[in-house]
Amino acid sequence: MKHVVVDPVTRIEGHLRVEVQVDEASGKVTDAVSSGTAWRGLELVMKDRDPRDAWAYIQRICGVCTTAHAVASVRAVEDALGITIPKNANYIRNIMAATLTVQDHIVHFYHLHALDWVSPVEALAADAIATANLQNTVLNAYKLPFRAPETSNTEAYEHDFPAATPQYFEQIKGKVKAIVESGQLGIFSANWWDHPDYKLLPPEVHLLAVAHYLEMLDKQRELVTPHVIFGGKNPHPHYVVGGMPCSISLEDGNAPVNTARLEIVDRAINMGRTLVNNYYLPDLLAIGAAYVKAGRVDGGGMAKTCVLGYGAYPIENYTGTSDGGFFKNLLIRCNGVVEDFGKGLAAAKVSEVTAEDVTTENITESVDHAWYEYPAGKKDLHPWEGVTAPKFTGPKEGTATDWKALNETGKYSWLKTPKWKGKLCEVGPLARYIIIYTKAKKGMLPDMTWAEKMMMDQLDAVSKVLGLAPEVWLPTMVGRTAARALDCQLAAEINKFFFDKLIANLKTGDTKVANSDKWDPKTWPKECKGVGLYEAPRGALSHYISIKDGKTDNYQCIVPTTWNACPRDDNAGNGAYEMAMKDTQVKIADKPLEIVKVIRSFDPCMACATHMFNAKGEKINVITTDPYSGTRVDK
Repeated sequence: MKHVVVDPVTRIEGHLRVEVQVDEASGKVTDAVSSGTAWRGLELVMKDRDPRDAWAYIQRICGVCTTAHAVASVRAVEDALGITIPKNANYIRNIMAATLTVQDHIVHFYHLHALDWVSPVEALAADAIATANLQNTVLNAYKLPFRAPETSNTEAYEHDFPAATPQYFEQIKGKVKAIVESGQLGIFSANWWDHPDYKLLPPEVHLLAVAHYLEMLDKQRELVTPHVIFGGKNPHPHYVVGGMPCSISLEDGNAPVNTARLEIVDRAINMGRTLVNNYYLPDLLAIGAAYVKAGRVDGGGMAKTCVLGYGAYPIENYTGTSDGGFFKNLLIRCNGVVEDFGKGLAAAKVSEVTAEDVTTENITESVDHAWYEYPAGKKDLHPWEGVTAPKFTGPKEGTATDWKALNETGKYSWLKTPKWKGKLCEVGPLARYIIIYTKAKKGMLPDMTWAEKMMMDQLDAVSKVLGLAPEVWLPTMVGRTAARALDCQLAAEINKFFFDKLIANLKTGDTKVANSDKWDPKTWPKECKGVGLYEAPRGALSHYISIKDGKTDNYQCIVPTTWNACPRDDNAGNGAYEMAMKDTQVKIADKPLEIVKVIRSFDPCMACATHMFNAKGEKINVITTDPYSGTRVDK
């Protein structure tokens, strides 16, 4: 048995340490530990601040998921104060949400996860002519051009097609060769390029994917221009309690948002549709099909046992979350929990997630294995009663600054452990697709929206490519990665759907973007509380606020990575990361590529789950991690 430590796990957002026990004879992971290694203290920063400013502070949780936290925050405050936002504000928030999802997924696949699947070293053996031919074959075989119905066609033709000439791929190969031969791998550093997993794909697939990796470095930045137009900037675009801060006019050319700027938004949306259809999905399916053919259908973990979602994209404005209004108005009704999906569709159990769940102790957090403490006698707390009191106890072996092994029987992470009715859950795109698929097959969505129908069509199409039923390929590492690509395609179409609704509503003469009726704190009750829900790119997100005397009395967030990366629970078992690692075969314990690959399939955002500052509010030292270190193997 070998004790393997990867610290830090690189190519993620934030700081994560994982430890596994590997049986070298069988490759089986017998135990796994996931530890967020920095403390999130923004809940304490929010204390006594103006709730109208909460979105601006709380979206600084992360530099990637900024708009996700801003939307969840304003929804929480609006729920507490009983504010209904205008139609245009709802459409714009959905556009910004879909924009984030498209850009986030594309960046994750190409720049954070792709190098777990493809290698620039393997690409050097590729034939440029064969790669050009492969590009056309992949595009024709794996293109799944689903479109939202009745959306406008505002492009004469698709502008972004992958290059498919031998000269282009020969040029890319030359650039990669120069980098490899220099010994300075730069962006391609810190990986186990001699791992046998890289031999699963032919060299031409490696060259193709590396070329697209480089292309997307430029293309992805254009996708977020809707955030700049509607929110003023990216990252950290602006919002306002009651709606959006952007004034719109279809007649005044000097308006902050005018017809010229709306055209820029439309162009970015169309680019997102093109990139996911012509690059992302074909590349992903070509790689995934090879892995499935090789029998690599592990890494599902908790996706087989329990997944959770809150629901996404209110079609029209709604009254609130606590009163159930949010759940009555969703384009994607993935508000639910599916248990035992891995046992087959017949055995899978579906439970609706309702306002009662999110406003009662059906949702709680515990700290038995987290470096926090609760008041005496308190084991599980609902976020409205949440307490953020740090209590660092150190590792099982080593010192506070030099950990050898974490204490899996004690406290070992700066993440709390969220639970639904006492159960741990996986969240994310995979969870959303499992929930919609199971609900639909069990007759729980008789009046499916166009988006839900598209999700079912996507699953059918991928099942034909892989030759497996969704209940077989979905709860795997390949399935988790594929679901993210499908979610990206869906979000690209949702983006266009809500843009067209915005333009249609503006044409009626309705240009209102904010409701300021309850802007003045004098109109607020003395005490109130609210919850804001959002399906972020990484999964179910909830923000909770308690307001007293016009100030924030308590603020708590349960973010997707807290659900997935949480430490174990003594009754409910391991969290999603730990379960996925235990469900993954490791070929070479000294080079656990499979472990970091399955972890990155979740697109970890530890910055959302953990944040650090000291009690005096002083600046913390910034530590740059050496890219060549990070794996330690202990006998």
